Amino acid sequence: MSDLADLRRQYAQAKLSRDHVADDPIEQFRDWFDEALDADVHEPNAMTLATAAPDAAPSARIVLLKGLDDRGFHFYTNYESRKGTEIDQNPHVALVFWWGPLERQVRIEGEATRLPDEESTEYFHSRPRGSQLGAWASPQSRVVDSREALKDHLDAVTDEYADDERIPRPSHWGGYVVQPTEIEFWQGRPNRLHDRLRYRRSAPDAEWTIDRLAP
Repeated sequence: MSDLADLRRQYAQAKLSRDHVADDPIEQFRDWFDEALDADVHEPNAMTLATAAPDAAPSARIVLLKGLDDRGFHFYTNYESRKGTEIDQNPHVALVFWWGPLERQVRIEGEATRLPDEESTEYFHSRPRGSQLGAWASPQSRVVDSREALKDHLDAVTDEYADDERIPRPSHWGGYVVQPTEIEFWQGRPNRLHDRLRYRRSAPDAEWTIDRLAP
């Protein structure tokens, strides 16, 4: 294994200044996301979702951003998974995007709430049929006896809905929207003097303030 202490690189691709960012962080995120798409970043919509249990024990995992509007950042999951149950108990979450080829990171803090049922249903039916069946078959985050047992469950669900053109959305599966209270844009710079601009607001209808943070 390589010496971890010697793993380092210089960041020098771009700069980030107040004069060249949007006043609204959602607009700024869209600009950066489009640049990540243009740069062919692998899975640019992959984001780390951090949640916390009532005892404050944190957990984190990668999920996919599947929508963005004035309300915030959308993702979908099993409501009964670990992240779902933790969000129900403590809606305060954090998201992190890392776009390595662009030397950029976006960090988001906010509150997660469930999307309306009709939006979750519409997205569910836009997914491939196999993914829809998987949502029924997987008791996400729970202990299973084996891979074979999981496959058997999928086979049973597949048989159950074999004659159904439209698979119903499980009541335990749907979307969340993370309404941000803070969004930080990070641009790698030489000598670890990275650029960090933080947007923050005190309430959903409040104005955003922008501050530069020390790296």
